[in-house]
Amino acid sequence: MVPLRGWHLPLLQDPCFNDLVPLLQRAVLLQAPERLLNSLTARPPLAPDVLLAYREPQQPLGLLLSQRLNRSGSCWQLLQMRSSEASLSAGEAGRMAIEAALVREAIQRSRGAASWIATASTNDSDRLALLRQQGFQPLRRETLWRWEPAHATRNWDLPADLQLRPLNRRNAAAMWQLEQAAMPAQLRQLLDRRIDDLLDQSEQPSLMLFDSNRQQAVAGARRLRPGSRDLPELELSVHPGWQHLLGEPLQLLLERSAGDSEQVLVRSDVLDQERSHWLQSLGMAPEGEEVVMARSVWRRHAPQQNPQMAQRLEAVWGRLQPGQRPIPTPLGR
Repeated sequence: MVPLRGWHLPLLQDPCFNDLVPLLQRAVLLQAPERLLNSLTARPPLAPDVLLAYREPQQPLGLLLSQRLNRSGSCWQLLQMRSSEASLSAGEAGRMAIEAALVREAIQRSRGAASWIATASTNDSDRLALLRQQGFQPLRRETLWRWEPAHATRNWDLPADLQLRPLNRRNAAAMWQLEQAAMPAQLRQLLDRRIDDLLDQSEQPSLMLFDSNRQQAVAGARRLRPGSRDLPELELSVHPGWQHLLGEPLQLLLERSAGDSEQVLVRSDVLDQERSHWLQSLGMAPEGEEVVMARSVWRRHAPQQNPQMAQRLEAVWGRLQPGQRPIPTPLGR
C-alpha cells in the first residue's frame, strides 16, 4: 500500500480506473501545494488522498480515495474504492482482503482523524459488509430523489414572518444551527462540522427559510459541492416542529435552489415518511437509497513526561527516603 505518485498513472490501464484519471492527475499535481498549505493554515482540501495497492511487477490491484471533511481534520471520508480485474483473480475473498487492507491503511495514515464517514448503496451488500468489518456502523439511511423542477415563475406569498435568504457568510450560522438540530446526535458529533466547513461544502444557489421573529432558519436547501455524480445534489433540512412547511413554502425553496438545472437529486431521510410522500407528490422519482456509516478512531497516546514536575516529585520523594533529616511537624495543643 503506497500513496499514489506520478509514475503510477501510466500503470492504471484497467477500465475501472478510467473515470477517475482526471481526478487522480489533479491529486498528484497538488500533493506538494497541499502539504505546504496544510502546514500554514486550516483550509478546505485541494484534492483527495489516494492509496494504491499493487503487486510486483507493478500490477495495480486496488485504489482508495479519501478526503478531509472538515478544516480541522478530525473527520475524514471514504470517497471511492476500486478493485482491478487483477484482484479478481484472487477470488472474492482476495478482493475483499485487498479492499480491507486499503481501508485500514487509510485510517492509520490519518493521524489527526477522530472519525471516518462512508456511504454505500443499500444494494451493495459487499461494500456494506466490508465497512461493517472495519468498524463502521450505519447511522442514517437517505433516499435520493431525481427531480425535474418546473422553471415557471411562481408568485407564491410566504407567511409574513418567513423570508427566503441565500446562504452566505453573514447568515451561515443560522443554517449551521438548523442542520445541527435536524441531524442525529451521534452523526452530528462524528462529523464535527463547523460554520466554515458548511460553507466549504456548499455552492450557490443554496437557500434557507428564515423566521424573522425567532431569528432562526427553519428550513434549508443546501446545494452540495460536486461529488461523484453527474447531477447536482440538494440536501433538504427542516427544523423539528416545522413539518407544516411541507407544501408551497418548501416547494418554492427547492425550486429556487435548483436554479437552472434540468434535473437535480434531492436527499431526504428514509424515516421521514411524511416528507417522502410529499416529495413524491411533486413528481420526484426515487433514484436509490444510501446508508451513511461512520466509525470512531481511538488511538493510544503515550504519556508525556513533564521535566519540571518530575524534578519537584523527585525532591519531595528524596526527603522521605531513609537517612534523610526528618521533616518538622507542627505540634498540637
